[in-house]
Amino acid sequence: MTDPIERLRASAASTPGPRPELAAYLEKVRGGAYAVTDADVEALTEAGCSEDEIFEQTVAVAIREGLRRLDAATAAIGR
Repeated sequence: MTDPIERLRASAASTPGPRPELAAYLEKVRGGAYAVTDADVEALTEAGCSEDEIFEQTVAVAIREGLRRLDAATAAIGR
């Protein structure tokens, strides 16, 4: 698989599902990552999430959202 888009899709798809503690945070990332604060991450670490887990889930949801938007744009222009 050499297509970078397909590699991103595969990478995001292979990330294990998030723990319930991450749900609200990941929705915030999906809908407006600019609003994520240090306090959001601190609350997750206090809830028992590791920094690695938070990072991996953040990247995966950002990739999935970016690809969702790319797919919508591609469909809108008829490609």
